[in-house]
Amino acid sequence: MSGGYAGDVNPREAWELLCSDPRAVLVDVRTPAEWAYVGIPNLAEIGKKPVLIPWLEFPTMQVNEGFVSQAAKEIAAEAPVVLLCRSGARSMAAAIALTKAGIGPCYNIVSGFEGDPDAERHRGSVSGWKVEGLPWMQT
Repeated sequence: MSGGYAGDVNPREAWELLCSDPRAVLVDVRTPAEWAYVGIPNLAEIGKKPVLIPWLEFPTMQVNEGFVSQAAKEIAAEAPVVLLCRSGARSMAAAIALTKAGIGPCYNIVSGFEGDPDAERHRGSVSGWKVEGLPWMQT
């Protein structure tokens, strides 16, 4: 285990796990504003929907104290869980929390939905779910 969870995966590896394991779940831990304005993974072609639970609550950006209990209601016992945020930081913290609660195995999507910043400090062109060409949609 890496850092208290099952390990890091890139977006393509996460997609492959979601496609190959019918129990696998994607939990998007970004804020509702990010879901609405940036988009969310579209898992319709594999008959799934992402679970949307914020790790940090906007506008205070404090940890969502109900995160683990909310996730436990959405995830079957021992189901693989891939966690996604903008860049892989919040999702790592969420993967650790879920693992400590006995949920998972949990994997962090390292470059997240928007990926690493480019030379001009813009996200969305270097790495991440969207750059990989994986399915996504605006809500």
